[in-house]
Amino acid sequence: MPNYDATSTNNSKRASRSFSDLDLDFGRNTVTNDVNKLTNVEAIKRSVRNLINTNHFERPFHPEIGSNVRAMLFEPLMPLTALNLQRKIQEVLENFEPRIRVNQIIARPEYDKNAYDVRIMFYIVGTTQPVIVQTFLERLR
Repeated sequence: MPNYDATSTNNSKRASRSFSDLDLDFGRNTVTNDVNKLTNVEAIKRSVRNLINTNHFERPFHPEIGSNVRAMLFEPLMPLTALNLQRKIQEVLENFEPRIRVNQIIARPEYDKNAYDVRIMFYIVGTTQPVIVQTFLERLR
């Protein structure tokens, strides 16, 4: 199974829908002098990461959006906490990201680093190619 990173794009001529979003790194497009935009796979991957890292009440006018995953990072580092983390991620993605179908979420505790290595595999609606987002969740002091 291939591993896709944030630089892979959807160049298929058969894509029925196109997704785009602003690049939150605020890089400048040299041609238009505007903010770069992410398209298709990159836009959805960024959205997935943003949903996971958002706490409740962080988004103005939408306090219901969020997962409170960062609060779980202060719980004891054990397999039960990893299962709860997977459940929270699954819940936030099912509720607030309608463009994907989640296939698998793996949260592996890294005991030496006191953090979790999270791997999310999903399908973009209307495609058959799996997309993998891998992130490292650690608490900040």
